[in-house]
Amino acid sequence: MRTRKVAAGILFGLCAASASAQMGYPNRPIRMVVDTSPGGLTDILGRVAAEGLAQQLGRQVVVENKAGASGNVAIEYVVKSSADGHTLLIGAGGNLVIKPFLEHSLPFDPLVDLVPVFNVAEAPHILVVPSSIPAKDLAEFIAYARANPGKVYYGSAGTGSPPHLAADQFARLAGLQLVHVPYKGVGPAFPDLIAGRVQIMSMSFGSARPYLKSGALRALAAGSKRRLAGLPEVPTSAEAGLPGWEMSAWFGIFAPKDTSAEIVRLLNGKFQAVIEEPKARQRLLEVGAEPLGGPAQGFAERVRADYRLWGQVIKESGIKLE
Repeated sequence: MRTRKVAAGILFGLCAASASAQMGYPNRPIRMVVDTSPGGLTDILGRVAAEGLAQQLGRQVVVENKAGASGNVAIEYVVKSSADGHTLLIGAGGNLVIKPFLEHSLPFDPLVDLVPVFNVAEAPHILVVPSSIPAKDLAEFIAYARANPGKVYYGSAGTGSPPHLAADQFARLAGLQLVHVPYKGVGPAFPDLIAGRVQIMSMSFGSARPYLKSGALRALAAGSKRRLAGLPEVPTSAEAGLPGWEMSAWFGIFAPKDTSAEIVRLLNGKFQAVIEEPKARQRLLEVGAEPLGGPAQGFAERVRADYRLWGQVIKESGIKLE
């Protein structure tokens, strides 16, 4: 069976290489545009994907961080790029399926102007606080926040971003009055969070990992059904006494609309090979990201389903751009 799989993989690689040669693609370096600043999980995944794609195609893949407006800057840049497969976007799902419900005058429609290429991974959120906060667990933090209504701040990657919605949901479930402080991505929020000027954030384990390791931050709970492999000592929110708080963000790669189906299929196959490579897969798991993959069509269906889901969540939460 293993021999057959290896043979099938070799055949697929040869066919993909042949298709690439016939298309003349790629014929110059590829740009992987990341919709956040350096340091967050999207950036980490973008660099893993870019490095692997470069090896798969034998072409340079350059990572470009274009932070701002919760992903809008990067999205608009890619939307306006040539649909030739040489400019790709990697972004968090929230920036693509949430923003249309918050900004009604967007110069693009994510569901129309972008083509889903590959669903790289998903990652559950965790609630983190600076080590200076006296709360040692979730129950103590909730008590601390209730004792200081309107004086406890939570950061996010921007209004309407997954970290914002996740923290807002946490506050509503716990009955807390927290003050939102939006940043241009998770990375820029770390100095204020570590210094204690912001008292709590919801983010992926991958983004928080180095600060948890150094002791600058403390994890209170995971927004997942099971404890995270990388944080076995951290309880789920339900275990910590707050059932119902769950948040898992997916990260995907997109191309401008009108990108040929042949190029999309080629890239999808190459990215699948990237996340199946043992070292790359282990790297994703180490930062708290579960590799996903699968056909582009399946990813497109997930994008549409989440668009409908988050539209309802936004309506119920009453969140508006500040």
